[in-house]
Amino acid sequence: GGCRSLMEHGPSPSSPTPGAEKREKQYRVHQGFGDHHGGVTGAHTYFYADETKCDQHMETFLRCIDASSGSSEDGFSAIKLTALARPQFLVRFSEVLVKWRRFFHQMATEEGQAGRAVLDTKLQVEKLQEALANLGIASKAESQQWFTGENLGTNGTVDLLDWNSLFDSRTKLSRPLLIPNMKTGQLEPLLSRFSKEEELQMKRVLQRMDVLARRAMEKGVRLMVDAEQSYFQPAISRLTVETQRHFNGSQPLIYNTYQCYLREAYNNVTGDVELSRREGWHFGTKLVRGAYMEQERERAAQMGYEDPINPTYEKTNEMYHRCLDYVLEEIKQRRKASVMVATHNEDTVKFTLRRMMELGIHPSDKKVCFGQLLGMCDQITFPLGQAGFPVYKYVPYGPVNEVLPYLSRRAQENRGFMQRANRERDLLWKEVKRRLLSGNLFSP
Repeated sequence: GGCRSLMEHGPSPSSPTPGAEKREKQYRVHQGFGDHHGGVTGAHTYFYADETKCDQHMETFLRCIDASSGSSEDGFSAIKLTALARPQFLVRFSEVLVKWRRFFHQMATEEGQAGRAVLDTKLQVEKLQEALANLGIASKAESQQWFTGENLGTNGTVDLLDWNSLFDSRTKLSRPLLIPNMKTGQLEPLLSRFSKEEELQMKRVLQRMDVLARRAMEKGVRLMVDAEQSYFQPAISRLTVETQRHFNGSQPLIYNTYQCYLREAYNNVTGDVELSRREGWHFGTKLVRGAYMEQERERAAQMGYEDPINPTYEKTNEMYHRCLDYVLEEIKQRRKASVMVATHNEDTVKFTLRRMMELGIHPSDKKVCFGQLLGMCDQITFPLGQAGFPVYKYVPYGPVNEVLPYLSRRAQENRGFMQRANRERDLLWKEVKRRLLSGNLFSP
C-alpha cells in the first residue's frame, strides 16, 4: 500500500491552432480554442504542426517512464496523445469515428430501437444490407463481403462493436461511402478517405504509443493515457484501445481514461469492457470526473452543438458511480479488469470501499487503486494507504532536475513508512470496513 507517485509531464504552453476547414460542428478545429489556458490548470493541449515535436514529446514521456520505475515498484506514468499526434489529425479522426457511430444509431432508430442500451442495439444483417443498398451505399454483393469476417453477423445481427470493427476495413475503400445527410437529403461521403498524410500520421502515432508501451512493459510501469477535450477524445480512446489490444493480453499495462462528466461516459465504458471480453484482453481504466467543463460548454455554445457534459454535478456523480460499479462488477466476475479511482470526493471513496466489501474485492488483489493530486486530500490518502490500498499522487515531472531527487526521497520515505506486516494490513482493512459500517470513515 502506501503512497506512490504517478509521473505526469509538466506541459509546455500551447501555440494557437492552425485554422481548419468547417466540419461537423463539434469536430472542427476552432480558432478561439487554440490557446487552452482558459480556466484549466495543468490540462494543456499541445498544438504542434510538426512531427519532430511529437518525437521530442515521446522522448520526454520515455524519461517519465524511467523515472516512475525508479520511484516505486508498481508505478504509473501518464501520457497525453495531443503531444504525440497533431491535434488537427485527432479532431479529424474523431469526426470520422463519430459519424460512423451516428450512422449506426440512425439506422437503429429507423428500426424502432431508439433509447436502447448501446449493447442491446442490434441490427439485422439482412435489413442492414437492404438499407445500404437502398441508400446506394453498397450493393448486396459488396456488403455481403463485409460480413464474412470471423464473427461478424454470425447470429444474423450486428451491434455497435461489430459495426466499429467494420470501420477498420472500410477505411480502405476505393470509393468513399456516401450517406444521406438527414437534414438536406443530399448524399455526402461518410468517410472521405484519409489522405496519404493522414494515413501516415495514424501510423506514426500508433508507433509512438508502441515505443512507449514497450518501454513501460520493460520497466514494470503502467501507462495511463489521459483524457482530453471531447473533440479529441473519440480518437484518443480509439488509439488507446488499439494499444490495449496489443499490450493488455496478460496484464493491464495500458489504462484508458473515461470522463464521467460526459453524457456518453457509461456507453463508452460498457462498450470497451465488452470489447475486452470478446477479445480477451485486460481492461485497465482510470475514472475521472473531467477537467474541461467550462471550456467544453463555452465551445458548444459558440459553435452550436449539444453540450456534451452532464447537466448537473449530481448527474456526474451518478454517472461516476454507475461506471465504477460496472467495472467493479467486471473485476468480481472476470478478474480481467483494473481501475484507478481518481477522485477527491469522499463520497466516491466511501462508495468504492463499500462496493468492494460487498463484492469481496480485497485491497491486496491490486485491482483497485486511488489517484489524487499531490498536496490534496491527504486526510483521504493516508487512511487508504494504511489499509493496503495503492494510492497514487499525480506528480509533475518536467525537465526541472530539482524535482527528481526530492521525489525519489519522498518515495523512499513513504516506502519505509508504509511497509507494514500483512497481518497489520488486514487489521487495517477490517478497521476501514468497521468505520464504513459505522459511518465515520475519515474520523476515528
